[in-house]
Amino acid sequence: MTVENEVHHRVEAVCRSTRRGPKKAVDRIKLVSGLGVENDAHAGSGDREVSLLALESHQRFQPLTPVRLYPGIFGENITTRGIDFNALSVGDRIHLGECLLEITRKGKECPAPCAISRHVGECIMPRECVFARVIRGGILKPGDAIHVKKKLKS
Repeated sequence: MTVENEVHHRVEAVCRSTRRGPKKAVDRIKLVSGLGVENDAHAGSGDREVSLLALESHQRFQPLTPVRLYPGIFGENITTRGIDFNALSVGDRIHLGECLLEITRKGKECPAPCAISRHVGECIMPRECVFARVIRGGILKPGDAIHVKKKLKS
């Protein structure tokens, strides 16, 4: 990966909510190992501490819905730019600013229809998002750089 390409891999937005469903973009979030996003409704240990969705997913879906899409509308904690989550595997690690996450799950099961699909018309989280656990926590904010480290094949 070249330095020029790395500039485009960044955190677009960070989001949280004290209730389930769409989240609100904020100026920073605190990621905590074993918890996820501090003060978020989904915080807790397990394999879904943090949810990530690419801005490019929003952009692909926007023409299919009359609802104006914004970071957090699908319930994601972190909206990224320039990362192809389809190219990542469980176990890959992502450096976001000072934080380190490990991919634990790709996609999710939604109840049919979930609150987001009722609001937007469809939920793209089952096929577009990834979940991660926090390896090294810290403060994360929009504009922070993202670097992907693929796990070694055995």
